[in-house]
Amino acid sequence: MNQTLLHCCCAPCSVSCIQQLRAEGIEPVAYWYNPNIHPYQEYKARRDTLISYAPTIGMELIVEEDYGLREFVRAVAEDIDHRCAHCYRLRLEHTAAYAAAHGFDSFTSTLFVSPYQNHELMRAVAEEAAAKYGVTFLYRDFRPGFRAGQAEAREKEFYMQKYCGCVFSEEDRYQKQIQRDLQQKEKHI
Repeated sequence: MNQTLLHCCCAPCSVSCIQQLRAEGIEPVAYWYNPNIHPYQEYKARRDTLISYAPTIGMELIVEEDYGLREFVRAVAEDIDHRCAHCYRLRLEHTAAYAAAHGFDSFTSTLFVSPYQNHELMRAVAEEAAAKYGVTFLYRDFRPGFRAGQAEAREKEFYMQKYCGCVFSEEDRYQKQIQRDLQQKEKHI
């Protein structure tokens, strides 16, 4: 059985990815490396849900702790609107390097299940990382399984996040509310 290193952003996104890989005869080893996720309670909730989930399906999990708030913010502060490219590169390059150093056949990521991510950019970044570290990038468009995986995660009562992970995406999530609040404030001035 082939073994691939599966970068996991969270347990809910991993459900259908793991099922698809196993259906193909590929045994994933889950890999937690997400220094982009903030605040710490969000990071911890996602990590701990994955830690609880992995043994229930007999999946090995490697947890690489790196709560990197300051480093992440420094790296994207000058260009917050294009932060996703940095985020993808940070996580996918690290995953590729780990896969190469530890003898995995390939690597991929649960990021490829999200219909909300820039799939083409992620793929380009992953292919660059694969070439850089001399390891195979196992491309899969996991998006068709997104809804079913999310539904199963809800049934399992997983922690379900409301934004992709970085503090700026959380701000984006609240942008409409922020605008409404500002408009209300202006009306009362």
